[in-house]
Amino acid sequence: MPEYVPLRYRSPEEEAPADAILFKNAKIFNGKGDAYIEATEVLIEGNLITKVGSGLEAPTDKKTAVVDCAGKTLMPGLIDMHSHLCFQEGMLEGRDEYDQMSMGAMCAADCLDYLNQGFTTVRDAGGNVLGMAKAVRLGRIMGPRIYACGAFISQTGGHGDTGCCFDMPLQTDTLVQHGVTHICDSVAEVRRACRNNFRNGATQIKYMAGGGCASAFDPIHVTEGSFEEMKAACDVAADYGSYVMIHAYHDRSIMRALDAGVKCVEHGFLMSEECMKRMVKEGIAICIQAVMSLEVFADPELITFFSRDQKNKAAMVNSGAANMMKLCREYKPILISGGDMFGKGNQERQSANIIAMVTLGGFDSATALRSATGDAAEVLSWCGGMNPYKDGKLGVIEEGAYADVILVDGDPLADIEALKRDKVRVVIKDGKCYKYKLEDNALEVVYSN
Repeated sequence: MPEYVPLRYRSPEEEAPADAILFKNAKIFNGKGDAYIEATEVLIEGNLITKVGSGLEAPTDKKTAVVDCAGKTLMPGLIDMHSHLCFQEGMLEGRDEYDQMSMGAMCAADCLDYLNQGFTTVRDAGGNVLGMAKAVRLGRIMGPRIYACGAFISQTGGHGDTGCCFDMPLQTDTLVQHGVTHICDSVAEVRRACRNNFRNGATQIKYMAGGGCASAFDPIHVTEGSFEEMKAACDVAADYGSYVMIHAYHDRSIMRALDAGVKCVEHGFLMSEECMKRMVKEGIAICIQAVMSLEVFADPELITFFSRDQKNKAAMVNSGAANMMKLCREYKPILISGGDMFGKGNQERQSANIIAMVTLGGFDSATALRSATGDAAEVLSWCGGMNPYKDGKLGVIEEGAYADVILVDGDPLADIEALKRDKVRVVIKDGKCYKYKLEDNALEVVYSN
């Protein structure tokens, strides 16, 4: 179980927590730009960053924990823009093998592990986690901030349809399948499902707009959801001041979704140059899964539970991903990092997706870092009034931002592997310390009042 430090900081002498935290002598990546900023110190008071500069002094009216960051980099907490917290070993496990109580317990353990890896925020891209998001927000469960989509919006036979293949009666209620998917086959059903998600705390909507690799009923070439149905989802999201993101791979799915008003594309690995140019022109975000497309799908024959057809689809995605990322490097769309990594062997290495954007995808380190900090936070802000965290900014180190920061060994702009979990030494989320692993295990606490 990952270590949790229940107090903001504990002095060696006593258990009383500090009232403020002062990081000194740090290289600071602030979630923007291509370089470290000139400032070397950050002051946290409560759950906000109150000062960024050099030569800062501890507040005279607060007990302050002072952390010497020499040789380390201070940066915003990482953001995973495509998680599936309610999945363990795939979409069917929670339906067929475990009840929702046990799935929730496993989800809570994963939430704590996200923090241990340096991820202080996730955007959950579909699943039964609306209650988890609320519990984390209210402090009932330890975990990253969760921006949850709620149940997928999917047509019958779509990427979110996990029903039995043969002799399955038609669904008579759209709100089905343990909160994982709303099966919707009309404009009215889409509207009802989207409103239900927002009613229960969703911050944005996830629409299944095309086929996938691992799903049972939808070949990857399929286009899912009519224009009218997707526009209904976008209209409901707009009424709530939010947006719709889609699962899609190819132009036909993406173009239809853009016509309907979708703002963010997940995957998109088979898109054309024409599609990329349109996305850039319209300010559409693209969410990259570098590990899954370039590493896991590099040799589909090793995926033993895939059928021959699924392996062929994976090989197609692998080939297309290299071309799509080349287009991203050339045209520079709004780029965000989302691992889509769950289950044994993947959950505990979430930063691998950011690292693979550089080592396999050819992006520079600054682009990869922004995709999981400042640029990711910008897309999170698109949920507008549905944003549950309105007191500060996320994804940046600046005055007035939330106190979500991590301290890592080394220089991630020069070596992106500085984001690996064993190099993440300190994790602060909302002003509270969840990980403190400095070599000397010492902490200076300044008492001033």
